[in-house]
Amino acid sequence: MSPATGHPLQPLLDDAVIALRAPTQVWGGRSGDLGGSAIDGVYHGDVRHLRALRATCEGTTLETISVAPDGPSRVVFGSVLRGLDDPSPDPGVRMLHERVVAEGRVSERWVVRSRAPHVVETRLRVELEPEFAPLPEVKAGRPAARVFLLEPGEARAVVTEGPRTLVVTAPGAAVAAGRRSGDDRGADVAPAAGTGADDAVALDAGTVVVTWDLRIEPGSEAEVGLELALSDETLVVRGVTEPAGWDAAAVASSTDDPRLRRWLRTALGDLDALRMALPEHPSDEFFAAGAPWFFTLFGRDSLWAARLALPLDPGIAASTLRVLARLAGTRHDAATAQEPGKIPHELRASTLEIPGEGIVLPPLYYGSVDATPLWVCLLADACRAGMPDDEVRALVPALRDALTWMLEEGDSDGDGFLDYVDRTGHGLANQGWKDSGDSIQWRDGRLADGPIALCEVQAYAYEAAHAGADLLERFDDEPGALTPSRLRGWAADLRARFATAYWVVTPEGRYPAVALDRDKRPVDTLTSNIGHLVGTGILDPEDEARIAGLLLAPSMSSGYGIRTMSTGAAGYWPLSYHGGSVWTHDTAIAAHGMLRAGLLPEARAVAAGMLDAAEGFGYRVPELHSGDPRSETAVPTPYPAACRPQAWSAAAAVVCLQVRREP
Repeated sequence: MSPATGHPLQPLLDDAVIALRAPTQVWGGRSGDLGGSAIDGVYHGDVRHLRALRATCEGTTLETISVAPDGPSRVVFGSVLRGLDDPSPDPGVRMLHERVVAEGRVSERWVVRSRAPHVVETRLRVELEPEFAPLPEVKAGRPAARVFLLEPGEARAVVTEGPRTLVVTAPGAAVAAGRRSGDDRGADVAPAAGTGADDAVALDAGTVVVTWDLRIEPGSEAEVGLELALSDETLVVRGVTEPAGWDAAAVASSTDDPRLRRWLRTALGDLDALRMALPEHPSDEFFAAGAPWFFTLFGRDSLWAARLALPLDPGIAASTLRVLARLAGTRHDAATAQEPGKIPHELRASTLEIPGEGIVLPPLYYGSVDATPLWVCLLADACRAGMPDDEVRALVPALRDALTWMLEEGDSDGDGFLDYVDRTGHGLANQGWKDSGDSIQWRDGRLADGPIALCEVQAYAYEAAHAGADLLERFDDEPGALTPSRLRGWAADLRARFATAYWVVTPEGRYPAVALDRDKRPVDTLTSNIGHLVGTGILDPEDEARIAGLLLAPSMSSGYGIRTMSTGAAGYWPLSYHGGSVWTHDTAIAAHGMLRAGLLPEARAVAAGMLDAAEGFGYRVPELHSGDPRSETAVPTPYPAACRPQAWSAAAAVVCLQVRREP
């Protein structure tokens, strides 16, 4: 809650310790406890099942001295227990707390070790607070209390809220149900089942209290633990049990740059943990967009992550294409923004309502103008990377539908450019990758009116039309009205129209506008969107070089990546979500395009900034960070609400490796 306005605030994420394995994630503090910050808790799917977990030792405080992440799914916290120690200065009693996350499971283990000359006796108490708050409520800072059923038993407790269940199992422990009462947590503890209490206790603010009585002889240790099992019958996504299709150690060792090796090890581990599938097709993987808010299928995000990581694993690109093809639109439905052939934007278990923002999205939502041409581009890339011919041929019907959408559905007002407009009043106002409400601005700070035709979407469509024509020539056994020649002619017309309509001249130079607005006027802000044009073929080589130069100039390059908006724009602010911040995937797309366009020195300069940013974030690069210039800060400034890990930010490490490998 904001102390100034009383309004709820989105949780900050940058200092949290995270362990994850899709679709389960745990966010907490450096002590290993959960509950001290607004983001803390154990999440499964789109619901925070557990709000808090707090460990205390009778007779001492737990003083944290170390936090050691070990890959994406394991963290070990270290603390000293000086209240149980002897008076010598060297710590003699310590605790290691290990957390391991698997799909639907969280394991917590505590080991107390002592070299004290006396027997150490203490009671370890762990208090857990179930919650079952939907993710959008947590994000909005408005998690509402829910009534759930709590059944304590011998060494276990079962907590149920509708279709969701949390089972706490603690071998050798006493487990009881309690109710919080002010600062005296757990003082009002209900008797365990079998001692005369009701076996089922309905509580709206209940706790589960687990205790172990420990006795540690000098020079020995005591180990205890508990396990959380989480289930949700409404889940529409699941984790992946098969090993990843890459050897992270081998990929990391393929470079002699020690910083890039560290980034690759972290990034590939995160990509592994972000792999998901749909329950009905468990072998077809895709990358969840990111944690904590986007732990599901996102058309654009999953496509770009697979595309940037294509040298790592063409197989996940192929399976991502299949997953999205099965969900492609089949009819016109304004409520979901569905149209025939259109690739979806996101998939959720239920309607997504964002409190305070007026956004209400259906469980399967199609409000994305760029996912469909990007699907075609990825299919062509995957084919070139070795996707088996029979798998490509099986997707030809979806390819034809996607291309038909581009030519016949994507242009809402008949001006020859792909555009978008929200027709419901409660969908996404902006439907490109910069989907915040204020992302498309004029240089003077005014918001552009829709329908909006983004510059990069025209480039994706141009590339997709040519790539689609090539694929149809090779794989389409039943050619129809959508012929390769028609596609190439459409692409040529689009390129000519783009050259006439989009270029602007401002005090910052000559460059393509970020978009055309409702009145077909070029919105003149200099933005990172133009980096997505490079390498697509929609520009002449000299214009690609000009754009690369602008992106590396001080107004656009922070030194840690490319800003989303130029410092010369009135709306620029380094901590604006899309108006001056740096997104690593956005920077990586520019480097990817420069590499394809033969602009190797420019690509290397961009990759160097990404690598410096990765080092500054301990090699787990967040969703975005501040656009503050390197001249003002020796490390990149966090955007404190940025997600991490994020699939396309992690995949940027693969682009950096590609750039470094070029001769």
